Amino acid sequence: MSLSGFGDTPGAQPPPALFPAPEPDVSVPARRRGTPAHPDPPVPADDAGRQLVFFGADAAEPTVADLAGLLAGPGEVVRMGGTARLSVRVDAAWRVHVLVAELGQRGLAASWEPTGDERHAVRTSYTRVLKPLAAAWLHGPAKRPPATFHLTGRRLRLWLAAAGTPEPPGGFLLRLGESDQECWEPVGAALAAVGLAGTLLGPDEDGPAYRITGRRRPASIMDLWWAF
Repeated sequence: MSLSGFGDTPGAQPPPALFPAPEPDVSVPARRRGTPAHPDPPVPADDAGRQLVFFGADAAEPTVADLAGLLAGPGEVVRMGGTARLSVRVDAAWRVHVLVAELGQRGLAASWEPTGDERHAVRTSYTRVLKPLAAAWLHGPAKRPPATFHLTGRRLRLWLAAAGTPEPPGGFLLRLGESDQECWEPVGAALAAVGLAGTLLGPDEDGPAYRITGRRRPASIMDLWWAF
């Protein structure tokens, strides 16, 4: 099957046309066009260089490999025979819209359904296209990033769409999979490698998640957020 083709089981359910738009977050002050999201201190030169290369990579075409950004967060992948399916639970309807569109850009049909905890489950069909991603991330039943895992602008965008939340006064929270302890440390290392080193919050600290604050939170991450 071509990597640009749709999943093996077409006919997925699109999100309703009247899905509500995201409510404005009153805890995050609005900013005027052309002004920074928060007056953080200047980013060190070495971090600035890494961030410039990092976010410049977003000019590339969307690929299935970008979905590693969902797996860095709370996304899950499961295998069945020679196929695999990716799924992620999100806490807001607008995230469903964004993720279904992002999956469609990568040739993957997606469906969604409400869950019993007022969330929404977004999932692809089982497809051979996702088999390499599953093979790289699954070690038995456990999810763990491959040794070559790194973040790009597109991967971070998908993570933000699924589980990113701004925190006043100028921080950002990137949520992780609750049972993915083997992922937390290597994912944190990947964040640090692009100048986004954060503090790991455990389940008893409103986590698991990485909190990115101060000068380590570049304006570029907020630019990705405001684009939704």
